[in-house]
Amino acid sequence: MTEAGASLAALVRAAATQRPDAPAVVAGAERLSWAELDAAVDRAAAGYAGRGLTPGERVAVQLPNGLPWLRAALGALRVGLVVVPVNTAYTDPELEYVLSDSGAALLVAAAERGPVAGVPVCVGPPEAEGPSPAVADDPEALAFLAYTSGTTGRPRGAMLTSGALRANQEQCLALTPPVVRSDDRVLLVLPLFHVYGLNAGFGLVAATGACAVLQETFDPGASLTLMAEEHVTAVPGAPPMFQAWLAAADATGNDAELRRGFAAMRMASSGAAPLPEEIWAAMRERAAVTVWEGYGLTEASPVVASALATGRAKPNCIGGPLPGVELALRDTATSESGPASDAGSTAGSDDDSIDDDHLEGPGEIWVRGPNLFSGYWPDGADGPGADGWLGTGDLAYRDADGDLHLVDRRSDLILVSGFNVYPAEVERVLDAHPAVAESAVIGVPDPRTGSAVRAVVVRSPGEDITFEALQQYAAESLARYKVPTSVHFLPALPHSLTGKVSRARLRELGLTGPDTEPAGGVPEAEPVRAGE
Repeated sequence: MTEAGASLAALVRAAATQRPDAPAVVAGAERLSWAELDAAVDRAAAGYAGRGLTPGERVAVQLPNGLPWLRAALGALRVGLVVVPVNTAYTDPELEYVLSDSGAALLVAAAERGPVAGVPVCVGPPEAEGPSPAVADDPEALAFLAYTSGTTGRPRGAMLTSGALRANQEQCLALTPPVVRSDDRVLLVLPLFHVYGLNAGFGLVAATGACAVLQETFDPGASLTLMAEEHVTAVPGAPPMFQAWLAAADATGNDAELRRGFAAMRMASSGAAPLPEEIWAAMRERAAVTVWEGYGLTEASPVVASALATGRAKPNCIGGPLPGVELALRDTATSESGPASDAGSTAGSDDDSIDDDHLEGPGEIWVRGPNLFSGYWPDGADGPGADGWLGTGDLAYRDADGDLHLVDRRSDLILVSGFNVYPAEVERVLDAHPAVAESAVIGVPDPRTGSAVRAVVVRSPGEDITFEALQQYAAESLARYKVPTSVHFLPALPHSLTGKVSRARLRELGLTGPDTEPAGGVPEAEPVRAGE
């Protein structure tokens, strides 16, 4: 691919110009070439213009993976609109908050419904014939508002420019071997509303003129069949996907379907959460595939590091920073105001030199590069500092080879299948129930999703509530992955000297164990889990 504009819509236009007849998208029975996809994007762009929308206005897109999602998002970008990708699992209260906070002018949804939070709804992307207004491709222009949970429990819109997204594509494609090549057929089952599926998935497909094989929802057996039929050569994935593929093979009693699905695989990568060592090893042994782990965050568009950067395939290893990304491990006691210096930082390049003082760790990951976001909507708050560095809140250490390994998160963030869950958001919902006097939410290990949400609840005097009722209540306001999967009922919660509930104390007291009773010093507890 020759030089193109920065936006995803511009990359589609470039691919259509250079490879008009090459396959661009396979989505069920639908197959579009790059020229056909580009024409469909034009019709959507004209449809937005016909509704009177102007550059800079926000359009929320709540659609599953498929051609309608691509047309809706790419058409909006082509006329200078800002896309707000919305999780399809969001409940009405969650959707209403995102629409209100972003000031969206339109919601593109899958089904007919009335206005939401005063925002008109369009079923599927609008379409019209004729040219759409010409809009300059500005790399500094805001392209996406990607909502991610904030420490206050309210989602915050990470402002991603076309230039930041394009920079991360170039950083990924500078790896050896490249994550995506022009002759690849890439399975995209990761949700496009998440920046991982959006940019590390479709963004790299558009940047190279490869072919995207879309699957609306993940079904391990169906995806293995699809991968074999379409000769899929690359898959960006997450740990639960690889675990599910192995489990599907276990259910059949042999690895034949697993091997067929991965027969043409050139590049399998995993991110969003740590990949368990046993899953990494099983994929290598049973599917004959090496899974290359990476690390990223929404605010970095999203990829920061990959084992491909060092070329050393290891379990539980995220390797090193991408070319063009600087990474430093900082002492957590001094990193609140930013890194004191660049000592101990590594840049993704041919220079693998590392300061010996920073080999052991762990330290907080700080990053700097052109792929970073512009802060949170609407005023750019909490973005990179004046020196360009951004603290991630994640802890890592370097091994003797200089490769990075994730340790933990500084914050109380719970990562469920790669999606952020902040305790304060869940606690606010639980505390609104009249039978709940106080609650605390912590993460517990889960072999399927990496982590799961556990609620620790104090009942109101004279009140009684079951786990099932509490779970059902939470599900009315929270996406499924945020709903607690287990609960401990306690007479009281531990508090800090300032009166805040001490989640750290709950973890220390043994409330994060999968099936264990709390350790000594805790009031009598009743552990209850989903299905009990």
